[in-house]
Amino acid sequence: MTYKTHLNKLVNFFENVSLQSVSVIAELYDANAHFKDPFNEVKGQQAIMKIFQHMFKQVGSPRFVISQTIQQDADAFIVWDFEFHMKGNTTPQCIHGSSHIRFNSEGKVIYHRDYWDAAEELYEKIPVLGNLMRFLKRQARS
Repeated sequence: MTYKTHLNKLVNFFENVSLQSVSVIAELYDANAHFKDPFNEVKGQQAIMKIFQHMFKQVGSPRFVISQTIQQDADAFIVWDFEFHMKGNTTPQCIHGSSHIRFNSEGKVIYHRDYWDAAEELYEKIPVLGNLMRFLKRQARS
């Protein structure tokens, strides 16, 4: 199996993620995998599973739309949109981001780092906080 095959399996997981499918992380990620995003930095399959389980508690209808993948040997870069809505609100939301993935020799993820701008993509969409963030951004540009 090539790294491309492992990347395809990972992309399929993201595009079809559900609360029930989160347990598949144990098949895709190494036992000591490192995961980091703007809010979390954890190590291990169980900790990574908890982040995905928590996602389903925090937002409604979460889904990843993968627009591009780039692979070079054991490293991959995934460009995605994370679509969801806040609990109690049906307004669709979207976070644009990307992930750097590194596979081990067995094809399991050993490193997963998400890159996205929490201020622009999330905080600015929260009513009161969003007004403050937009004000601060305007002030920084002046």
